[in-house]
Amino acid sequence: MSTESSSALLKTPLHALHVELGAKMVPFGGYDMPVQYATGILAEHKHTRTAAGLFDVSHMGQVLLKGTDASAALESLVPVDVVDLPVLKQRYALFTNEQGGILDDLMITRRPDDLFVVVNAACKAQDIAHLQQHIGSRCTVQPLPDQALLALQGPQAVTALSRLNADVAQLTFMTGGFFTLAGIDTFLTRSGYTGEDGFEISVPAAQAEALARALLAQPEVKPIGLGARDTLRLEAGLCLYGHDITTETTPVEGALTWAIQKVRRAGGARAGGYPGAAVIDAQLANGTARKRVGLISAERMPVREGAQVISADGTEIGVVTSGSLGPTVNQPVALAYVTTPHAAIGTDVFAIVRDKRVPMRVTALPFTPNRYYRG
Repeated sequence: MSTESSSALLKTPLHALHVELGAKMVPFGGYDMPVQYATGILAEHKHTRTAAGLFDVSHMGQVLLKGTDASAALESLVPVDVVDLPVLKQRYALFTNEQGGILDDLMITRRPDDLFVVVNAACKAQDIAHLQQHIGSRCTVQPLPDQALLALQGPQAVTALSRLNADVAQLTFMTGGFFTLAGIDTFLTRSGYTGEDGFEISVPAAQAEALARALLAQPEVKPIGLGARDTLRLEAGLCLYGHDITTETTPVEGALTWAIQKVRRAGGARAGGYPGAAVIDAQLANGTARKRVGLISAERMPVREGAQVISADGTEIGVVTSGSLGPTVNQPVALAYVTTPHAAIGTDVFAIVRDKRVPMRVTALPFTPNRYYRG
């Protein structure tokens, strides 16, 4: 938990609404953010899995890249196919360093006249500086500090949002579009950090509270805090930057090779040309000494970040990077890095919690099935 004073923290455009709704506020990424509301994390988690949850993610960074060279310029910083990304399609990407380590993960959406980029809150300032330093001479890098960002997630999100504009239902997973919601002009993408169907809504900050109230007026929708956001993304097997992926982990170690399209790999039409390409290509060809895996336990004791992972004979083989009781699966789940010989699904390992060996098994991810809407 941060020790920042509340007066030093930034406030999102929805801060007053969070307080009105009785949220417990905590420092996160330099902002005063809601960790939970009155019903608590478990109820919020389950509501999102069964109905629709509204998340304030305005602390994240929104940036536009403009210019004819923007796509090729961005490809010089990420191992991802940006040039061939169709209009109004979205793609997950990674900023890498010269060692192949991950500087941040981000979302890119091609719009008719620009690339819309969303980066993590804690990395926002460094990411914008990174873009400006390395490609600012090739395209316009335009931060959007006057835009808020809301996420509406859950199987009934489309039902609730469609009351404000029926056309949103035409979107499919990893697509976007411009929509007027409750008289407010917004840009939507249909994806999410929970494993559920859902939408991210970029909205002018001055109108964010009005839109949030319109959404919360829908019977399916309740406000959800950071606590449930974390347990939801963990069950979905999704990485949290600064924990499951860092500058010390590569996309190959992090089991994110699906994000590196063939055209950007060795032998591809636009192979390499980004920081750490030689390291990552070598790992794609030869493998790595460790891998990110999912772990699940039949016991009830939650396994937290930092717990040591050992083999049956007591050999240290890795470390947990995220862990919690999974409310949907009703078992402790974790993400961890383990040595590659122990990374096969079905391998039995132990996590050390308070000097106790907690039996765990390497399992396929996600822990609970993703339910994205693909049309």
